[in-house]
Amino acid sequence: MNTSIVVWIVIAVVAVALIAALVVGVSRARRRRRQQQAEEIREQARLETAKLERREALGQETAAKARAAQAEAEVKAAEAARLQERAAQHRSEAATSREQLQEQWNRADSIDPKVRTETREAADRPAHGRDEAWRSDESYESATDAEAVKHDPALQSNDYRDSGNYRRR
Repeated sequence: MNTSIVVWIVIAVVAVALIAALVVGVSRARRRRRQQQAEEIREQARLETAKLERREALGQETAAKARAAQAEAEVKAAEAARLQERAAQHRSEAATSREQLQEQWNRADSIDPKVRTETREAADRPAHGRDEAWRSDESYESATDAEAVKHDPALQSNDYRDSGNYRRR
């Protein structure tokens, strides 16, 4: 063989080796770049995951607050309904007591001969006294218990027999 052929073969082998080394180097650099790019994407995903978890926690906390507020509102609504029912019961009992008391007044008036003559004389005059206390306009119906005590001398009395409370103080 000729030396020039051997030189050409060696040059070809070296060129192929250089091209192979260049191809391997380029592919390794590309792989490193892709790995680095993938790692950057993963890091961004970790940050976004942390943000997402904080948002989810905030959403769950807000939902819990909303449920608590809803439960509190339901409790308050139930309490309001209970108080309204109790107020209606008190009004009903008061109306019944008022009717019974009026019947007692009427019975006492029917028994007392003096009241009968006074009643005939006062039939044309406007009534006042105990009848005024029983009128049913809104101002009296909306009066509080404290206002009733201010206006009713029997409730202001320290004598337990006058106030209707028969227990000893």
